[in-house]
Amino acid sequence: MVGELNRRQVLGGIGVTGTFSLAGCLDALGAGNGEADADDNGDADAMVGVLQPESGDLGDLGTPIADAAELPAIQLADEGVDFEIDIRREDTETTPDVGVSRAEALLDAGYPAVTGAAASDVTITCAEDVWYDNEVVAISPASTSPDITEMPGDYLLRTAPSDEWQGDAMAEIAVEQEGAESVATMYLNNDYGQGLNDVFVAGCEDRGAEVLEEVPFEPEQASYDSELESTVGEEPDLLMVVGYPESGQVIFRDFYSDFDDGTTILVPDGLIDPDLPGQVDNPMENVMGTAPGAGGDGADHFNELYENEYDSSPGVFNAQAYDATAVLILATLAAGELDGAAIAEQVREVANPDGEEVTPENLADGLEMAANGDEIQYRGASGPVEFDDNGDQEAVTYDIGRYHEDGYDVEDTVEYEA
Repeated sequence: MVGELNRRQVLGGIGVTGTFSLAGCLDALGAGNGEADADDNGDADAMVGVLQPESGDLGDLGTPIADAAELPAIQLADEGVDFEIDIRREDTETTPDVGVSRAEALLDAGYPAVTGAAASDVTITCAEDVWYDNEVVAISPASTSPDITEMPGDYLLRTAPSDEWQGDAMAEIAVEQEGAESVATMYLNNDYGQGLNDVFVAGCEDRGAEVLEEVPFEPEQASYDSELESTVGEEPDLLMVVGYPESGQVIFRDFYSDFDDGTTILVPDGLIDPDLPGQVDNPMENVMGTAPGAGGDGADHFNELYENEYDSSPGVFNAQAYDATAVLILATLAAGELDGAAIAEQVREVANPDGEEVTPENLADGLEMAANGDEIQYRGASGPVEFDDNGDQEAVTYDIGRYHEDGYDVEDTVEYEA
């Protein structure tokens, strides 16, 4: 025990990076960034690293995602489980180099499983440079690049859906719902932006729309006037923009300052941030968005848990992050050892049909069943959480929404199955 510290006092001592353990109460506290030693966690029943962007271009979205990824352990601590679970957070800073460094820190500290990363280029680089060679199991709650589907799916899976679905859904919205006969695109010059742009463009062309311009951009530029001139200047019926919140603030400030001609703008999950209208000082009512939904069997209970813990509503990819950590904890207990190869063998066993249903509401019971070798099926906050051979989801939902002066509201939901 660490003195008489209660749960909130311990968590209050954890910053962007940190470690805590639980066994009915929180037992241990360590530092992040590679300072912990694997031997410090020798009594743990499950160890999950949380590798998310809590700063950089994705920082506004990444911190709530990391909070949600940590939530299963906080919940289980409150419920007094008899298992010791170590969670350690690391900040990728939204860059592949830092992501690899932090992934190595988790590896050196003995973490065989990771909820991460978020940015697709960070996830791909961490998998290729760290996870595959060292048999670390990673489940990304937010990396959506179609390229990940082509990577081996035993040690890299995701609760987030591939943009093969989102890109086509956006094309359908643009052409069939909004009636766009011409489109232009601006996209972040990385795996996420390029992959989503390619699928969207193909979907629009297949539906008979003309693609006037495709313009890549770098993150966190001082201005995006040139890119906006190249796209909006062509007078498309609709502009599709793929990016992250920090860059998005500059893009939309520039748009509303010098290019606002009423063009409909469509954005994906990376630019869904209810704070954006206030940050750019415009209601953004011409901007629509799509993002993976959170309509699983455990959605209501997850929402309640999140709101009670963080005093705010969960956002994009938050349910997927909770589910990723929950699955990794269940798989570890089913494996009975802190070994990545053994955990990898159990991920689909605890998540895919059939078996006794485990949801966020009865997660504590699920841990007991997994440890006892019972057949279980995790049904999460984001959806069924069924992994195919590539590590992708078998079925997904997308929320369609629109910005307004007070934030962002979901207006419709569509479902897709493989």
